[in-house]
Amino acid sequence: MNHSIEADGLVKRYGGKTALDGVDLAARAGSVLAVLGPNGAGKTTAVRVLATLVAPDGGHARVGGHDVVREPAKVRELIGLTGQYASVDEKLTGRQNLVMMGRLLGMNRAAARAKADDLLDRFGLREAAGRPAGAYSGGMRRRLDLAVSLVAEPSIIFMDEPTTGLDPQVRAELWTIVREHIARGATVLLTTQYLEEADQLADEIVLIDHGHVGARGTPDQLKARAGDRRLEIRPEHDADKAERILAEVTGLAPHHAGNGLISVPVLDPAVPSAVFRRLDEAGVVLTEHALRRPTLDEAFLALVSAPQAGRTSS
Repeated sequence: MNHSIEADGLVKRYGGKTALDGVDLAARAGSVLAVLGPNGAGKTTAVRVLATLVAPDGGHARVGGHDVVREPAKVRELIGLTGQYASVDEKLTGRQNLVMMGRLLGMNRAAARAKADDLLDRFGLREAAGRPAGAYSGGMRRRLDLAVSLVAEPSIIFMDEPTTGLDPQVRAELWTIVREHIARGATVLLTTQYLEEADQLADEIVLIDHGHVGARGTPDQLKARAGDRRLEIRPEHDADKAERILAEVTGLAPHHAGNGLISVPVLDPAVPSAVFRRLDEAGVVLTEHALRRPTLDEAFLALVSAPQAGRTSS
């Protein structure tokens, strides 16, 4: 299989702290790999190693077929990087930031200006092109930062929590931009705090916790590990009676969502009809009920809290 990003057994230590402890990653060409994990799990460290910003203390990594330690210049020619915070020069205008990056990459002045105009249009920044970046809103600065990282049209893009702190509309706009680059054949490694972002964009997800890979798979595969289905009910009255019936039928402890909903994993397809029959016999009226797959948020919480023995290194 053609992988644009490969990492085997990455180790990185900072003093007495081990940030990465044998991490394996692989992203197919033209796909999105999302790396999730709690704060301090090692996500940003993994990006910094792969982007040649820091050297690993152990293991090996190749990006675009080039070793990140032995061939860092070759790796840098292929990648774009956008971090958690916009890194543009706030005294320069949006257009000047983009032209400057083009010139640093070896473009002549005309080519750099043409590329800047193209990116300003694609990122919806044409009207603000002549304003200093310091006067941009947070969402506009983040869009400019991402545009700067794409001046060279990189085939591999590292995005380290690129939408942190942005409002939902701006986040959705950036999702559209990411999809456009994937359609052009780019490979994206994305770290994010937003589970729905990974669910929307990722072809595969790797969960890192305490520097280890705890789980990997497609979004649907990870959701399935949190349970196949969940039955949710909202009783009109007699919530205690409804909860007791759920527990008796399923043999499991129901969960309260805090808004009147009571839910329980469904391990047997016969459970829902048995629950509804018992509720009807007991005179419990439901205002709402649903059978649904777990969300990625539920899968994330279940996998993060799983025993350490559940870690995988493959």
